[in-house]
Amino acid sequence: MTTFYSFSHLSGHEAFTRGTCPSPGCLFQSIEQPPGWQRVPRAAFITLQTPFILGSVFSESCTDEKSHRILARLCLDYSSGALTGDLCEDLCVAQKLVYKHCLYYDRGKKVIQADWRGQSIILKSKKESFSSYQHLSMLEEVETQDIPETELLLMVALEVKNALGLELSNNTMEPLWTRKKGPRWKAQVASMWSLLQQEEYIYFSLLQDFSKHVLRIIGSCGHFYAVEYLTAGHAWHKTLFPLENVIGPSLTGHRSRVRAIIDIALSFLDMVRHFDNDFSHRLHLCDIKPENFAIRHDLTVVAIDVDMAFFEPKMRDILEQKCTGDEDCNFFDCFSKCNLKIRKCGAQRANNNLQVICDKIFRRWFSPNLRGALVSLPLQLQLQKAVQECAQPGHTGATGHQRTLKSFSELYHLLRVTQRELRGAE
Repeated sequence: MTTFYSFSHLSGHEAFTRGTCPSPGCLFQSIEQPPGWQRVPRAAFITLQTPFILGSVFSESCTDEKSHRILARLCLDYSSGALTGDLCEDLCVAQKLVYKHCLYYDRGKKVIQADWRGQSIILKSKKESFSSYQHLSMLEEVETQDIPETELLLMVALEVKNALGLELSNNTMEPLWTRKKGPRWKAQVASMWSLLQQEEYIYFSLLQDFSKHVLRIIGSCGHFYAVEYLTAGHAWHKTLFPLENVIGPSLTGHRSRVRAIIDIALSFLDMVRHFDNDFSHRLHLCDIKPENFAIRHDLTVVAIDVDMAFFEPKMRDILEQKCTGDEDCNFFDCFSKCNLKIRKCGAQRANNNLQVICDKIFRRWFSPNLRGALVSLPLQLQLQKAVQECAQPGHTGATGHQRTLKSFSELYHLLRVTQRELRGAE
């Protein structure tokens, strides 16, 4: 049923309330962590991060009625001129962006599935209402479009610095700031400011043109932004990811499944190499599980939830905490070592993205599951051994780095050989 968003979706109180970068490497430069930033206690993060899980012990009630009310309020703010975006007209007037159902509510974060011009999309926002985001006081102080562009760009750069621990130059902020002059210029600035207060939006926006391993942003309306719809993996799924959604139900026989898993594993390795090497700072993934990834139809692995992803400067600051033992230096999937002499965790991560992916993803695939006539037994055993060695906690420093390079190279070689065997068996 098509829904038109009007005042009737709001309670009386709610209705009253309202007020170019030539290469990936040039995106980021090392900076100091802004003063006053403190590590959030681990317990505060213990929740299901993926938007495609329908609930958790900590999530709010996820209902159609509440979702309709949230979108109705968004459209009310649009009609009053408080916010804008390239999807607002389709959502609030033309009804070409139609609500489907609620996917996930947790600690303020709202994730909603919708249909946009025949295409499934996901609407996301870290907070429910536009008024919950920090407001730019300077917008109240000016009546005309006389805020200098350089001043706005500086504010964007500072927001990125606070969120990601990175510093951007003006010519690399185009994905985050494309100001258009016109009657709604205040709403545009206010809307962009609400989006810049969402770390995940910043990640996806900055990496759009440089990485095939992150979700594509489709557009926005106020504080809600839309991304492509992909089905997340699940730990309880036999193959971790619903391959029938990717390779089609007619191709889900054993041979097709094995071929798809090999291709997906190679894409995971490509993502690891990409996040480790293709930016000025390494991107650390601290919450690696099937639910935080999805697979496109071309079998590319996509990180769909990067709430727990950190570039090197911020990662080092998170890890470098007081400790009495190594267990105090564990930040989800990102580990460090405790220096008992000074009772402080090392700033350098002791494990890495590859090791955790081998442990949490590849172990499930390359246990005896590949046995059969499709892949020769010696190759199966080699692959299983390589995965087991890769999954073992590594060493820090040069030794650990060399070990990781060796594991990566061996796994890549064995997966390619397996790929060729499968093709030869057809």
